[in-house]
Amino acid sequence: MTIQNAIISGATGTIGTALTELMVNQGANVLILTRAESGRNHRIIEHPNVWVLQCDYQHLDEVENKTGKEWDCFFHFAWAGAAGDERNDMFLQNNNVKVALSAVGFAKRFGCRKFIGAGSQAEYGRVSMKLKPETPTFPENGYGYAKLCAGYMTRDYAHHLGMEHNWLRVLSVFGLHDGVNSMIAQTVNSLKEGISLDYTKGDQIWDYVYNKDAAKAFYCVAEKGIDGKTYVLSSGAERPLAEYLSCVRDIIAPKVVLKLGARPYGNNQIMYLAGDSSELITDTGYYPAYSFEQGILDMLNCNPLE
Repeated sequence: MTIQNAIISGATGTIGTALTELMVNQGANVLILTRAESGRNHRIIEHPNVWVLQCDYQHLDEVENKTGKEWDCFFHFAWAGAAGDERNDMFLQNNNVKVALSAVGFAKRFGCRKFIGAGSQAEYGRVSMKLKPETPTFPENGYGYAKLCAGYMTRDYAHHLGMEHNWLRVLSVFGLHDGVNSMIAQTVNSLKEGISLDYTKGDQIWDYVYNKDAAKAFYCVAEKGIDGKTYVLSSGAERPLAEYLSCVRDIIAPKVVLKLGARPYGNNQIMYLAGDSSELITDTGYYPAYSFEQGILDMLNCNPLE
């Protein structure tokens, strides 16, 4: 499928902003759905190919296509309560599933032939092996439950409406416009000030993907993903968290001594989080272009974190 006109919800996050830039560079038109009151609307790039539709995600069912265009694909990133205590707010997470289903209906009314949703490693729960699409799912919180439900339900609804569907279970992404409380964002900002946060020993095995690579993966799935499939998005280059942190330190503030081991592991600490993206690569030709180090350097050269 050639993507000439794409719709993105949640376009002001770290993957959404990178995907918007990628699509525009490919000459595609991008319709961004956003709330008028969002404090992140300044992240939307001004470009002739970028269209903005201000709407309430709670009322997507009421929005009709008045753009004069038929759109090819809908990328759904919008999700409330992705961090903190809200991850276990069952009513909030249940509403996210309803919004995702409404987004499928929205996509159909706007002429889309494919719907692509952003899933999460939280759908799997606690696993000590590389995550694959077929790995059994045992989520442990409301966020994971809702993502798992949304993946299945949007697929069935999209197929009912005659659209193709793909779901990408995303592991750990870093880059511009990441959440300010994410590990990498906090580390970058603290090291810019010449100080170290308190960390665990950092023995956890983690698997970080740069946001531009994540955007590329979603784009490749839009063009070549096999209908109905769920994919895992990871870097394939996992390493101990302490190594990631040391890499950031060496780039930003080499003289700072990281406070590794200054805090204990949490009671439910996940010690292994890595994925197998071989099926994604085989089906779509996607391959990550950035190492972790290259991603950090690129991120710092673009703009400071917000």
